[in-house]
Parts: sequence; structure tokens; C-alpha cells
Amino acid sequence: MRPIELQAELFARLAMPFTAEAVFDSLDDVVFFIKNRRGEYVVVNQTLVERCRKRSKAELVGVTVDTLFPASLGRSYRSQDEHVLTTGEAIRDQLELHVYPGGRRGWCLTTKLPMLGGGGKIVGLVGLSRDLQTPNRRNDDFSRIAEALRRIRTRFDERLKVRELARDAGLSQYQFERRIRRVFGITAGQLIRKIRMDEALRRLRAGERSIAAIASACGYADQSAFTRKFRRTVGCSPSEYRALADAPRRTGRRAFSLRPVKPSPGAANA
Repeated sequence: MRPIELQAELFARLAMPFTAEAVFDSLDDVVFFIKNRRGEYVVVNQTLVERCRKRSKAELVGVTVDTLFPASLGRSYRSQDEHVLTTGEAIRDQLELHVYPGGRRGWCLTTKLPMLGGGGKIVGLVGLSRDLQTPNRRNDDFSRIAEALRRIRTRFDERLKVRELARDAGLSQYQFERRIRRVFGITAGQLIRKIRMDEALRRLRAGERSIAAIASACGYADQSAFTRKFRRTVGCSPSEYRALADAPRRTGRRAFSLRPVKPSPGAANA
């Protein structure tokens, strides 16, 4: 029998539709969800419930992201959902900084896929966000790329090219990329962007006022390019993120204090 026939045979015998919810409940470094055509959560795993500081899954089912997250983030997350639901174009391993309603933030790789019904019509989407792994400094690959990492972390304000970093490490670009993936779980380009964004986030939380100066200090040629990358990665503009970071100091409330999510050493590779 063909794979599709074997799948149809098995799933036809199930008492309830298979959603893999129980499987993803066992993964504390993965956020998993299924949404309907209206963008409402239909299935969520326990990790998402806990990061949103909810007591049960029932508090998330039927909710859309634009009502769950702060307005600036909610609009961006909803727009991303609508793009998948409208065009059918998948999002795969997109590097993002997630900021949850509970105030925790963490880097992850997000994938969203359209779900098709009869006649190929899009009826929903399924997605997951995997926490970035903690780099293993004792890995043999780490020693080969250590000098390149030092350059990225100390000279991120300069124009960095992956092929030059690979050459400095005595590796081909392919070998360099493979080692970066094995150590960090992301591509070399994503690592450079993450390090630059981490510095930008630090400066924004510290209260630096000039977005243009932050953009220049983090290796971006102009403010508009920086803002586009920032919005794509974080889900809001630099000024909106700074307002979120400033809110606890202004109001005295800790509900959105932007605490980092502790990375899991066992997180899956990209």
C-alpha cells in the first residue's frame, strides 16, 4: 500500500482525530499549536500554557494572538498567521525572539504550515517554536569556530560576511555552516543577526533613546533596515519594544518584565 493509503487506513480507525498534542506536552522546549481558519487556537501544548501564565489549555482554546499578546506584538503575530492562512506559504525555521504575556522572552526557531481540507482549501495552520539550544563549548566543532565567534561578538558593528569568517577559521563555507549548526542549531547568518539583536535589545532596555545610533552600533547601515529586521525578528518596532520594557518601571507592575526564558541544553538542532 502507498503511504497515503496506510495513513488513511490507520486514521480512519481512531476514535478521535490525532493532533499529537500529548506528544508535544512532553517537550518543555517546544511550543506547539494548531489554529483554525479564524486564527483561533484549537490545540495547544502545556508549554504554551505555562509560558502564557495560564492555568489550563481551556484558557487559550478559542483565543487569537492579537487578544492574548500586547497590541504591538499581537498585530505582528496575527499578520504572520494571516499570511500563512491566505497564501498557503509555509514559514520554516524563522529565527524569532518571542515575548510571552507572562513577561518571559526567548529565542526560538518558528515553523508554521498550512492545513488543507477538501479540495485543497486552507482550513487552518499547525506550528511550533523550538527554543534555541545552549551551545556546547566542549564540542570539537566549537574550538574550530571559536575565533570566528569572538569576531562576531566583538565586531558585530562591522559588515560581516560568512565566507570571510569561514576562511579565517580555515574552513570552507559549507564546513563552517555545518559546525555553526551543530553547535548553535541555527545558520551562521542567523547567529550574526541574533548577536546583533541581543545587543540592540540590551541598549533598548537600558533606555538609549536614539534608534539610529543603536542601529549603527549594531551593524546596520540605516535605521529603516534595522527596523525591518527588528520587526521581523521580534514582532514589533524598536520603539514599541522599548515601551514594553519601560512599562514595569513606569507602572511598578511586573506583568511584562521581559524576563529571559532559560535555554534548554537538550533543545533540538535546526
